[in-house]
Amino acid sequence: MVWLAVACAIASAAFLAFGTQRQSSAVQADTGGLDVNSRGMVRLLTNPRWLFGLLLMVIGMLLNVAALTMAPLTVVQPLGAIALVMTTIINSRDQGITINRATWISIIVCMTGSVAFVLLAVNATHEAKLTPQAEWTVVGLLAIVVVFFGGIAFARRRRPHGAFFYIVGAGVLFGFTAVLVRTIAVAMTHFDGGVPFWLQVPWMPLLAIIVAGLMGQYFNQNAYSSGPPELVIAGLTVIDPMVGVAIGIFILGELRPDVHPVVGLSMAGAAIVAIVGVVALSRHHPDVLARKEKRSKE
Repeated sequence: MVWLAVACAIASAAFLAFGTQRQSSAVQADTGGLDVNSRGMVRLLTNPRWLFGLLLMVIGMLLNVAALTMAPLTVVQPLGAIALVMTTIINSRDQGITINRATWISIIVCMTGSVAFVLLAVNATHEAKLTPQAEWTVVGLLAIVVVFFGGIAFARRRRPHGAFFYIVGAGVLFGFTAVLVRTIAVAMTHFDGGVPFWLQVPWMPLLAIIVAGLMGQYFNQNAYSSGPPELVIAGLTVIDPMVGVAIGIFILGELRPDVHPVVGLSMAGAAIVAIVGVVALSRHHPDVLARKEKRSKE
């Protein structure tokens, strides 16, 4: 089953890579590098290329879920970083871009930091019982995150933010969403057959997932319009898992009591390395440099 899980994880990375590139090219062709507004989102819902990319990404996510049911997180999660390399190669060939050395170094730094963080986190954490208080804390913090990023996006709606702002926002939102999805999944396993289904559904976390998911998708589309698709994949494979693990440690109490301080420092170091890789990718990618040069000439 482990080898089948590995195959599913690699296939998931491929579907995510192709899906991200399809959506990115559709958004950039539709917006011309401008931020995506509400009308732009409606247009994208009728764009065949964008919808095809969405279908590929959904298949990729389902394959990843299947992989996680057949193998430990330590096997599956690091393989997701392959999507970053695949996206880079696919996009460079589709757009006729020559990837520079700085970009490849940035990608290697992203992958190294992300894989190290996941491996350390899995060995340093354990399952903890989710309490109603912790659940409400997560929902409350997510509300603050939505207001924070949404407020900045609205206040500067007439100015370009740059891809890095949008991908950080999407990564944080999806990190919270992943935690809440898990809480709902756990709740569903403890449903009482003698009580009406709708009375047992955690409606507040479900509503929070819908709001954060829609806002995260909106941020993703703006990241597509203002930067290369590699940044979106970096957000999904670097920022998203780190936010989820941080919530598990600091709010849900999933950190093992016997963890050595060196492990904690190593996790922090790995996270910093991965974030540095994302920042470098957002600054040195050929597509980003070309956009800067075009704006300077204007």
